[in-house]
Amino acid sequence: MKVLALVLVLVGLAAASPSGPVNRDITGAQVIRVNPTRASHLYYLHGLFMQDLYDFWTEPRAVGKNVDIMAQRWMVPVLKATLSKVGIEYSVIIPDLGDLTEKSKIANDRALEMAKRRNTNAKHNMDWTAYHRLDDLYDYMDYLAETYSHIVKVKTIGTSYEGRDMKMLKLSNGGFRKPIVFIDGGIHAREWVSTATVSYIMSQMVENREDYPFLDHVDFIFMPTINPDGYEYSHTNDRYWRKTRSKTGVFGCKGVDPNRNWDFHWNEVGTSNNPCSDIYSGPEPFSEIEMQNVRDQLNKYADRIKVYLTFHAFSQLWMYPWGYTYALPDDWVDLDDLARDAVDSLTAFYGTSYEVGSSTNTIYPAAGGSDDWAKGVAGIKYTYTVELRDTGNFGFLLPPGQIIPTGQETLEAVKTIGSFVASN
Repeated sequence: MKVLALVLVLVGLAAASPSGPVNRDITGAQVIRVNPTRASHLYYLHGLFMQDLYDFWTEPRAVGKNVDIMAQRWMVPVLKATLSKVGIEYSVIIPDLGDLTEKSKIANDRALEMAKRRNTNAKHNMDWTAYHRLDDLYDYMDYLAETYSHIVKVKTIGTSYEGRDMKMLKLSNGGFRKPIVFIDGGIHAREWVSTATVSYIMSQMVENREDYPFLDHVDFIFMPTINPDGYEYSHTNDRYWRKTRSKTGVFGCKGVDPNRNWDFHWNEVGTSNNPCSDIYSGPEPFSEIEMQNVRDQLNKYADRIKVYLTFHAFSQLWMYPWGYTYALPDDWVDLDDLARDAVDSLTAFYGTSYEVGSSTNTIYPAAGGSDDWAKGVAGIKYTYTVELRDTGNFGFLLPPGQIIPTGQETLEAVKTIGSFVASN
């Protein structure tokens, strides 16, 4: 009887979990904004977060900081009742996520079709008026390598769990053993604007190379998506898929949170051992082949990489280590200074405001992230996790019309970083 009870509990958790074995039904789902006004509220939300019953679009991080929670239709009344019972204020910011998601898909499909009609270049369909699929992105990277072969090299650094190529673009104006800025995006599949932003910055720096004089002294490496299986699955099956697509062997639940899978204080805090959870850290560090592939490149160039930037969405945060502890690295002032210079440049473009600080003190504790590993193991001094637009009005459904503005302002921050590396 005890075994049967345990099985029933696990089945229930798998079914309720956002990353359970069946694609989530978002018809009538709501996104609820919660305002924790006391420490007890924050403590309660942390406990709710770790139960894996809801999809926390933003996680509990501080008193007075909003928390956005997506609840499926049949869980909405339960969530509202529990919040009311403990006295936590809430409001509904998306009353029907299914309807909004479908409208967003229609708008993006229309933008993709218009982009194809405008694009007379038969070698690629890429632009930044729509969110593109992986094939369009890879075709564009190959186009850059062919067209700008004197400064661009594209290579496949390995394959994903489902056999997709993982492509990396290196931009170099020549020279011997120049310092490197390494930029990646898309580690969480549903954060489409991160992939779009990295590819936009890559496109501008390659196709308008003369506008960036620091490229005479600094090389750049770009990986617009380091979770290609998840990225494709978020386009074809589940718009809100976050993880990789590896098999876990538990009730059909798939995937590991790739930003909890790195071998530095792995599985210590802000993670889950439930394979159906969105923050499942995996059966062991670097269980995910995609993260192994990226790790190997960071190790390969570690003595030359001076800055590591990993782009996420959303919340408008520019964060540095550590994520596993509230303590700060010894050189945190250096990291903070460069981050604030970069954010000042970003904000000056459109007025978009960003919060700066260490990951744990700015957002929440989460061990096993790529930025902590890059600093703590690979020895890269300046490592940053950047949460792009917006602060929750659209969340993961940031309209295609905001891709270029996001890319433009973020490019200003990257220019500041490139100039800093060239000067130092």
